Amino acid sequence: MVMKTVINIKADKDVKEKAQALARELGLPLSTVINSYLKEFVRNREIHFSLEPELRPEIERLLKKASTDFKRGRNISGPFTSVQAIDAYLNS
Repeated sequence: MVMKTVINIKADKDVKEKAQALARELGLPLSTVINSYLKEFVRNREIHFSLEPELRPEIERLLKKASTDFKRGRNISGPFTSVQAIDAYLNS
C-alpha cells in the first residue's frame, strides 16, 4: 500500500490556474501531474527548466506591428552598403 501525504506549496495564481486548466484538458487532476514530476525528479535526479519567456502583452503587440510593417515594406530602412550611407540617411 502506498502512503499518501499532503504537500503545501506556494505558486503564482495565474500559473496554477493555467496548469489546472491544461491538466483538466488532458483528463487529469493537477495532483497527478505534480506527482509525475516529483517521481521523475527522484528517479532521474535532474530538473529541466525552460527559458522560453512569456512576453508582456504590450511587447507582443509591438512585435506583431513591427512584423506586419516589415512584411509590407513600411517603417524600414536600408540595406546600407557603408557607414557613410547610414550617416547620410540619418542626417537627411
